[in-house]
Amino acid sequence: MYDTQKTAIITGAARGIGKSIAKKLATSGIQVVISDILDDAAQETALELQSLGVKTLAVKSDVSKPDQVEELMKRTIEHFGAIDILVNNAGITRDNLSIRMSESEWDLVIDINLKGSFLCSQAAAKEMMKKRFGRIVNIASVAGILGSAGQANYASSKAGLIGLTKVMARELGSRNITVNAVAPGFIQTEMTDKLPDQVKEGYLSQIPLKRAGTPEDIADAVLFLVSPAAHYITGTVLNVSGGLVI
Repeated sequence: MYDTQKTAIITGAARGIGKSIAKKLATSGIQVVISDILDDAAQETALELQSLGVKTLAVKSDVSKPDQVEELMKRTIEHFGAIDILVNNAGITRDNLSIRMSESEWDLVIDINLKGSFLCSQAAAKEMMKKRFGRIVNIASVAGILGSAGQANYASSKAGLIGLTKVMARELGSRNITVNAVAPGFIQTEMTDKLPDQVKEGYLSQIPLKRAGTPEDIADAVLFLVSPAAHYITGTVLNVSGGLVI
């Protein structure tokens, strides 16, 4: 079902959801490039995934910096010869109420979450167009659909990412490049584990399936979207939220 000759770049893949995505793709035989600003953790993840029998590469990258994005693409092509799949997962939060949010808090989140995804997609698409094949998956969020109090920067970045997904799907479809997004809901990660119990209970009370999602739930959705089974799907937002968004 999956082409083991394909190469995927996953940004923000040293840990968390990004690492789960990288592991899921590697388990399916896809070669993976672990891109992250955390160099040591990226190297450790790349080494760990080699045990699954695939080739891996770790590249330290700040996706908000054009020169580092270009270097990421260059090293991937040098190492594997092609870029077939891009998963824009790198993202951060800097939560604050809108009236208190600083310009730096706004800029940092927009730069990494939205600008970074644009830069990576732009650079990868140029290579994909040469082969007339590509799969781009953007990790958005239900915050970009519903809004989320205290997250004006984050929700705006993810709403923008959904818009970018739709635009690039229209622009790149004729070259056999699909562009889709996955919108996770409340996912159990190190970050959400630190939330107060009452906050977690508040989220869970709104989820019809009555449980938090897992990083593997998101990885499964990404694997589907980059697989041949989804070759006629583009410009869509796959909501993986347990029913939080219906």
